[in-house]
Amino acid sequence: MAAAALQSVRVLDATQALAGPYCAQLLGDLGADVIKIEPPQGDQARGWGPPFLNGESAYFMGTNRNKRSLTLDLKQAAGREILWRLVEQSDVFIHNVPRASSRKALGIDAETLMARNPRLIWVSITGFGLTGPEAEKPGYDVLAQAMSGTMALTGEPDQGPVRFPTPMADITTGVYAALGILAALFERERSGQGQVIDMALLDSQLTWLANVASAFLMAGVQPRKLGNAHPNLVPYQPFEAADGWLIVAVGSERLWQRFLDAIDAPEDLRRDPRFATNADRVRHRDVLVPRLAALFKQRPVQTWIQVLEAAGVPCGPILRPEEALAHPHVLARGMIWEMEQSTAGQVRTLGNPVHMRRTPPQVQRAAPLLGEHTEEILAELGYNQEAIETLRKEGVIV
Repeated sequence: MAAAALQSVRVLDATQALAGPYCAQLLGDLGADVIKIEPPQGDQARGWGPPFLNGESAYFMGTNRNKRSLTLDLKQAAGREILWRLVEQSDVFIHNVPRASSRKALGIDAETLMARNPRLIWVSITGFGLTGPEAEKPGYDVLAQAMSGTMALTGEPDQGPVRFPTPMADITTGVYAALGILAALFERERSGQGQVIDMALLDSQLTWLANVASAFLMAGVQPRKLGNAHPNLVPYQPFEAADGWLIVAVGSERLWQRFLDAIDAPEDLRRDPRFATNADRVRHRDVLVPRLAALFKQRPVQTWIQVLEAAGVPCGPILRPEEALAHPHVLARGMIWEMEQSTAGQVRTLGNPVHMRRTPPQVQRAAPLLGEHTEEILAELGYNQEAIETLRKEGVIV
C-alpha cells in the first residue's frame, strides 16, 4: 500500500466537543500526525455520556481516533512555550476559542502562531466566526440549527420547530473545515505561505437550506414546513406500507411513468391532468399523495421495493439506526471500523466515507487516554525525563 495521503502533515488539534475534533479525525484517518492538545482536565466530551466503556466516553471515542493526546496548561508560560515549539514543526493548528482576548492570553492567536511559522494553516472553528455582530458569542450545534432556519423547517407542518437528532451543524462544519485545510495545504505548495481559515457553525448550517435558499433568494418563494415532502418534487417522500415504511424518489417524468406501471396505478390516476407533469403534481400534492398513500398500505415493504426496483424507480426501506449500522451494504463498504482501545477494549466506530484506492483512510490508533502521549511528544521536542517531571510537578502537564 502507498504511503498515507497526509503522511507528512502534522496537525495540532486544540479543540473540544465535536466540530473541531471531527475535522481533525478526518485528517488523522488520511494519515496526518494529529496531536490533540488538551487542558489538564481534558476535552469536555470525555465526560459526555452515558454510555461509557470502562470509564471511556463512547461519544469521545467516536470522534478522536488517530490522534495522540498531549496535556498542556496554556495558562502557564511553560505550557505556551511547548505549544509554540510544536507550532514551529507543524502544518495545521485548529482551535475553537471564540473570544479574541482569550486566544491572545493563551498564545494561540493567528498573529502569535504565524509569526513563529509563516507556513502554518491556522484554523478557527467557532459558532459565529471571527467577524460580524455575533462574533465571540459561544456557539453550539443546536444554536446553529435554530438560527439557520433549518430547525423551523424540520418536522410536520402542524408541529413546532424540531431539532435534527444528530449534530449536523458540528459535522458539516468539521467536513467543510477539513476541505478548507486541504485546499490551503495545496495552495501553500505554490505560494509557500500559510493561511487563516475562519469557520462558523452558523455559516455551515446555512448551506443546508440549499434549494430552499435558492428559491427564496432568486424568486422570493417563502419557505414553508413540508414534513417529509419535497418542495419541488412529487412523489418524493416516505409512504407507509402494510408492515412498515419505505421511501420513494420520483425525480423525473420518465420515472413517473415507470412508477405508475410499477404500482399498477388505476387509469383515472394515469390520465388525470393534475398529475401530468412534476409541476402539476407539486401544485396538487394534497390530492395525489393521499391516493398514493392508500395504495401503498395494501402491500408489505419488501413487495413494494421489489416491484419498484424492477421498474428502475429509486426506493428503499426506512431503517432504524441499529438496522442501518448492520446493513450488509454498509458492512461491505467498510463503514464500521474496529480497533483496540487501551482502557475500553475492543471498540467499533463509524468509518471514514472517503474511499481512495491507493491511499485509503485507515485506523492507526484508537482514541487516546488523557495525556497518553504527553511524554512521547515532549521527548520528540527534546525534553529529557527530568524536565518532563518538573513540568508535571508544576501542573503544566498531567
